[in-house]
Amino acid sequence: MLGGMNTLRLLDLHIDRARQQVRRGDAILPVGGLSWRLLDCLLEHGSEVVDFDTLAQQVWAPAVVGEDAISQRVKLLRQALGDDSRRPRYVRSVRGRGYQLCAPLQPEDDEPVAPGAPARRTRWGWLAGAAALTLAAGAAVVAWPEDGPRSPAAPLLQRAAHYAGIGQASNNQRAIVLYRQALQVDPESLPARRGLARALAAQSCLFNGARSDAEEALALAGQVLRATPDDAAAFAVRGYAYDCLGAMAPAIADYEQALQRDPDDERTRASLAYLHQEQGHLAQALQANLGLRAPERIRFLDVQVARELELLGFTDAAARRHARNFQLYPDNVFANIAWPRILLAMGEQDKAQAALDLALARGTPHPALLQLQGEMYLAKGDRVAAAQAFEHSRQLRPQQSMAQTLAGLHADPGPTAAWIAARLATQQEQADGWSDGALEGALLHQAQGDAGAAVADLHRAVDAGFRDAAWLRATPLFAPLHGATGWPALLARIDADVAAQRAQVLAAAWRPNDLAGLSAAPAAGTR
Repeated sequence: MLGGMNTLRLLDLHIDRARQQVRRGDAILPVGGLSWRLLDCLLEHGSEVVDFDTLAQQVWAPAVVGEDAISQRVKLLRQALGDDSRRPRYVRSVRGRGYQLCAPLQPEDDEPVAPGAPARRTRWGWLAGAAALTLAAGAAVVAWPEDGPRSPAAPLLQRAAHYAGIGQASNNQRAIVLYRQALQVDPESLPARRGLARALAAQSCLFNGARSDAEEALALAGQVLRATPDDAAAFAVRGYAYDCLGAMAPAIADYEQALQRDPDDERTRASLAYLHQEQGHLAQALQANLGLRAPERIRFLDVQVARELELLGFTDAAARRHARNFQLYPDNVFANIAWPRILLAMGEQDKAQAALDLALARGTPHPALLQLQGEMYLAKGDRVAAAQAFEHSRQLRPQQSMAQTLAGLHADPGPTAAWIAARLATQQEQADGWSDGALEGALLHQAQGDAGAAVADLHRAVDAGFRDAAWLRATPLFAPLHGATGWPALLARIDADVAAQRAQVLAAAWRPNDLAGLSAAPAAGTR
């Protein structure tokens, strides 16, 4: 057992448990998330064989996983470490029992210097790229700027970066507290402002925080940019804050500014790809994500790629990836949303319900999970339970417009005509380039009994980038429109655009080997 040892050596690997960081020489290896937790569990047991039950309990709990999921994660850990399962140097398989480190651990004599520190340049590993799907893998890695190591706030910043990089709600809160303490110690610290902005934006986007958290993040990033106008990391952080606030155009502009200054920032590149996906540029987004040089460092990238394949109509390939992500990443809220959602779109209601029940039991609830729960109750005809799910979603994010509308439309008693009119006026005032507003307008016009206006709203959603025809066909939310004039033409419009983009992917030279088996099958819901 390791006791209090935080810095260790395993052959040529230098391991810092406090920072959740693995180095070989000056290179930081892409070990994060579940891969780090698996490695840390093996480290904790030293030379002992760690059986499958122990790994499942200490790495994956409360989720329930089998030996296949554990073996797949060991494979990913070996890839990150540069290990070979046939001739392992770091992690060996003990047939029928579990896994074991290949060599004894040694204490690290000297604390390693973070690579890049002598140059006094700033490179932050940050929590999320887009408001949806691009959390960076592993702990934040800090290379200190001018006010770094000499600043009295440096120890607080290191601890804050460690907690922020874990990607969990409670640890993100700890990071926020530590960043605020760092600013009390050193009010001029730019790393503290940047880090606090990133953690606050993540709090708003991922952990059911308030809109004011993202607004504070926006202000902090602006302060950093006024002090250092060419700071690529600050542009990326401000872009993320805009992203969390739903301001797509300035988010894209800041992400592009960040990439102009730091073309190697792949997390921002993945964030920008997500927004391109939201604009309906599916082939472009897929190409950008598959072209990343270190995809294992983007925590939510697998989910994002699976979603792009799903929207492009490669349903079988997408379903395989969603199923794998759901099993491998039980703490990834977006993997938890994606798998039951595609099952519902594929008509697998019983499997979708089982997956949703497990997702809801895994951790922090998310409005999208609760809205999906409401849809599934509606599909079963249980309007009371659906209303409760939509209301729970509203309580979780009371500032989210769609959550307010769904809760109001399905409340008992139902909404008044005045309430619907007021919601429509609010929705029209808040038009911001996303398709969500137009979808919300379609629900409200449908509730008014104006099917023509509802279909027109859905066309506006398509104009803004909405491409999920499979969901439109499957969701009970728009079931009253299925017989409306213009409904077939709406679906045909989406299908035609997606078919053209799917053909681009099938003909593309950039398509990698793992997608070689894709076929031009019809989009989900059209079979």
